[in-house]
Amino acid sequence: MIKVNVILNNINWKRYLRNPNRFIDKKITLLNKKNKLFKKNTLICSLLLSGAKEIKNLNKKFRKKNKSTDVLSFPFYEKNQLNNKIRKEKEVYLGDIIINLSQVKKKNNKAKFKEELNKLWIHGLLHLLGYDHKSNSQYLQMQKIEKKFSYLIK
Repeated sequence: MIKVNVILNNINWKRYLRNPNRFIDKKITLLNKKNKLFKKNTLICSLLLSGAKEIKNLNKKFRKKNKSTDVLSFPFYEKNQLNNKIRKEKEVYLGDIIINLSQVKKKNNKAKFKEELNKLWIHGLLHLLGYDHKSNSQYLQMQKIEKKFSYLIK
């Protein structure tokens, strides 16, 4: 089971989602119901809903890139470490995901906004689970799983 602690760091999110916590909870519930992975464990992460300034500062501090971005992920474990941890412990903290409202709201209508938000938190979650896209084959594998997860939460 996956659990997400939603932290609202930018009140402007409420202009687009009345209750961001409830929105993410509903999606996680669907994902947990339909996904056969992680039935024996509780995997926890934090999702920080922020703005351009905050994410730019984090990107500069931790990735040495002085620019804004759409999503950042900070996994607590490398993939091998995470797999060992999951085998040994029932509850595992995966790490943190930060999403930039400015990037999500570029989608003008409400349906596209929610679709983009889903795409970004799923992308971030996959990074926490040890997936990456440094090579073309990794990118294709990650994209395939993103599509599967997106389908599961519709």
